[in-house]
Amino acid sequence: MNTSRPIRARIAPLAIRHNYRLAKQHAPHSRAWAVIKANAYGHGQWRAVDALRDVADGFAMLECENAVALREAGITQPILLLEGIFSARDARAVVEHRLTTVVHCLEQLELLVRNGQFSAPVAVCLKLNTGMNRLGFTAQTLPKALDILRQLPVDITLMTHFAEADGERGVAWQMERFRAIAGDWSGPVSLGNSAAILRHPEAHGDWVRPGIMLYGASPFAEQSAAELGLQSVMTLESAIIGVQELAPGERVGYGGTFTAERPMRIGVVACGYADGYPRHAPTGTPIAVMGRRTRTVGRVSMDMLACDLTDIPEAGIGAPVTLWGKGVAGEVPADEVAAAAGTIAYELFCAVAPRVPVVLDLPAEGGR
Repeated sequence: MNTSRPIRARIAPLAIRHNYRLAKQHAPHSRAWAVIKANAYGHGQWRAVDALRDVADGFAMLECENAVALREAGITQPILLLEGIFSARDARAVVEHRLTTVVHCLEQLELLVRNGQFSAPVAVCLKLNTGMNRLGFTAQTLPKALDILRQLPVDITLMTHFAEADGERGVAWQMERFRAIAGDWSGPVSLGNSAAILRHPEAHGDWVRPGIMLYGASPFAEQSAAELGLQSVMTLESAIIGVQELAPGERVGYGGTFTAERPMRIGVVACGYADGYPRHAPTGTPIAVMGRRTRTVGRVSMDMLACDLTDIPEAGIGAPVTLWGKGVAGEVPADEVAAAAGTIAYELFCAVAPRVPVVLDLPAEGGR
């Protein structure tokens, strides 16, 4: 996409590779599904696949049609459908394209059995509900599912999803429930998400599922991505397109939610909520201009937001701005922006609008 507007998102493929390898270092005895659902958390499914094509043990996503597209593009690794199948067509595609599918309820299992046409073995991940209470079999329903599947040419893995791997409660209570539901199961299991990979080695299992850590954000509120050794993948950057001089008492933006307490210089940035920047980000949200950290002021508009240039006198129209990530204007961790806006980096990444041009941040020729 070509546009004269200065906003753009820069994606660093080598950072995705670094972060995947970091997950593998933390879980050296596990294989790792690279989770590329939600268009690779807003980074672009195909960009993530290209970055990991030769290193990933497998890919995990939601839509069957996207999984089939990966197969048709030559991806040979296992591909996991994280929510399973939704139609008879999906069931047939699982067999035809050698996909691995989650099965989380008896109705979904019946759909697979009725339409799967098992001409070849199928890999199935039976999902157990260990306390997340979204999807999954219980101790009462799992035996029937296993009885059905053991009559078919299938390879079974048991899996669960941790609700609080990033918090003080940890995962021990869910691991206990998992063992209670699984009983004497001795086959493969898939357990660890990003938080469990980094913090709970006892909960890795045979397959881990790195998600947000692949994209350079921390799964922990109290620990930064940099402290975890993660590299930023997405940088959202723009430029100053206007400058205003404010007298004390003057207000900024819709509703006049910010009032200048002293003479101020205000910069207007070409980025707003229609670009995916959170409208609810308050005054004080971090931003960088010309290599210096400053703050947003006032309410975020559809196409613009304002920032404080009072202590950056050299910044004028055209000055580079980093909204989040690591750009020429400075580094602003997405986790900090998200925390200021009362959300998480997952949402920032996924919300970047289609109108924002995306460019690959590749190393210079001869670089690594």
